[in-house]
Amino acid sequence: MKILLATHWLIPHVGGVWNFMQQLKNRLEQLGHEVDLLGNSPDYKKIHIVNRGKELAKEALLPMLESKLNAQTAPGLNQHYAIRHYEFERYCMELAAAYFGLDHYDIIHTQDSFSTRSLGRVKPKRTPLVSHVHGSIAREMKDHFRNNPSKGIHEGSPAWRYFPALEYHAAMSSDLTIAANHWSKNILMTDCGVPDYRITVFQYGLDVAAFQGKYNAGTTLRRPIGKKVIFCPARLVYVKGIHVLLDSLAILKQIRNDWVCWIAGDGDMRRQLEEQSVRNGLQHDVVFLGEYNNVPGLLSQADIFVHTCIQDNQPFSVMEAQMAGLPSVVSTAGGLPEMVTHGHTGLLAPVGDAAGTAQHLSLLLEQEQYRLFLGQNAKTFALKHWSLDLMIERMLNVYYGVLAQKSSM
Repeated sequence: MKILLATHWLIPHVGGVWNFMQQLKNRLEQLGHEVDLLGNSPDYKKIHIVNRGKELAKEALLPMLESKLNAQTAPGLNQHYAIRHYEFERYCMELAAAYFGLDHYDIIHTQDSFSTRSLGRVKPKRTPLVSHVHGSIAREMKDHFRNNPSKGIHEGSPAWRYFPALEYHAAMSSDLTIAANHWSKNILMTDCGVPDYRITVFQYGLDVAAFQGKYNAGTTLRRPIGKKVIFCPARLVYVKGIHVLLDSLAILKQIRNDWVCWIAGDGDMRRQLEEQSVRNGLQHDVVFLGEYNNVPGLLSQADIFVHTCIQDNQPFSVMEAQMAGLPSVVSTAGGLPEMVTHGHTGLLAPVGDAAGTAQHLSLLLEQEQYRLFLGQNAKTFALKHWSLDLMIERMLNVYYGVLAQKSSM
């Protein structure tokens, strides 16, 4: 088969969607399939098929869109800047995909609602479209609006309603939507109105051999003598909850000082979080490593994994931490309770609960045998549950199923 994996998000990138696309591409190509990757360029200035060298600059498309979709001809699109921005982005992807041509693909597999809606409008009718949801755009944007009232977007406003509507129309324009967990499926059903039969659920997989190679290669960083390493790899954005982690570590420091926390990642909140770290008196206890391309190597030096996110789906970072045999201290956000069993593979704290997170971290620092017990259970779970082969088998079953459905129409 010739398969197109597409996303609205930028590629290449350090995020989970890009990791998923690369891993899926590599394994499918090992099985003899041909795979292309379409998405935004890292500067968001063009749409490209990154492995083919094909690209189309948005500046060539925007003047035409602006002349055709103005306040007079498209008043609904222009009623709020957020709707206008995302609809223009979506139209750019539509036009670029049509320019590149989609006729030669047997399957189109999109990775978000924006790309699903875009490609669903311009693909050949005979070509199956499978959509994948890696979280909830509607939930994430609503949290963003609540925390930024200056944006002028309130409950019930057109921009507030736009994102659930987008996710609904995306799911309804695909032949089948894949969710990694029941949390994602339930949001599509309850928040967006997508029927149950249009969604299937199965978890991601992890390439164990590739992970193990990086893990064994290690890192040049070494833990400080006499201290345990608490490790958090995450983008430095609000939804990842690093601000909660820093408040938790401030509480932990009042209890004990036999630890250091490494935070690997970058983002638009970095300066703000570094300032918070100083205010909390953690400048000697927390190390911001910036973007780091060998998380498994850092895991080889870590003792405890922590993820205090506000919302997340099924983060690769948790899968990797479990594969490394680390106990996870995570929030109850999103799909995390489906990944971490409290008291067996890790410890859960309510979203935003800095004190509860600090108590969990202190417990694992205090009780060595319990920490090792949770870590061993986590690794046993990971080896059984995060099978890449099982994920690929299920993915191919979906592909063949929608192909058969199309051929019978």
